Amino acid sequence: MDVLLLPHPTTPPRSIATVACTLRRDGAALNLRYTIAGAPGALLLAPGAGQERTDGLWRTTCMELFVGDAGEAYREYNFSPSGAWAAYAFVARRTGMAALPMRAPPRIEARQGEDATLVAIHLPDAGTGPLRLGITAVIEETDGTKSYWALRHGGDAPDFHDPDCFVAQLPPAD
Repeated sequence: MDVLLLPHPTTPPRSIATVACTLRRDGAALNLRYTIAGAPGALLLAPGAGQERTDGLWRTTCMELFVGDAGEAYREYNFSPSGAWAAYAFVARRTGMAALPMRAPPRIEARQGEDATLVAIHLPDAGTGPLRLGITAVIEETDGTKSYWALRHGGDAPDFHDPDCFVAQLPPAD
């Protein structure tokens, strides 16, 4: 699945032109590749933190994935280009947030090129059933501009937890 994310109209980017994501399923694993294109050097990247669980990643450049099965419950994954990550479980929209235990942490690799930054993510255990996804990103530029990108935005302010953002559908794994 190849998708193009849209910035929320109230938070336009200054120097970022596009944010795209390619998602592939391999059994229970998901592989994502975000491509952030724009003016060279415009994207603010957090210093390397290594592959550790870290809260608050959404405060700066962060790729996010929201995964729902049947019902209102869903999981939120945050991936920093620095390698830091976070995972949470919710019982309903913004309700019952708890740290999501993971058998293996996601693998995150970032590469900054002349006109694009690539962030590749391997999420080992997203599940094998049908999934509804919200593919999103918070992008902070070096001048402090923040933009919020999603497949679809549901309200007057950016809110990735809005069920209207969960528009990508994955059938059960083979």
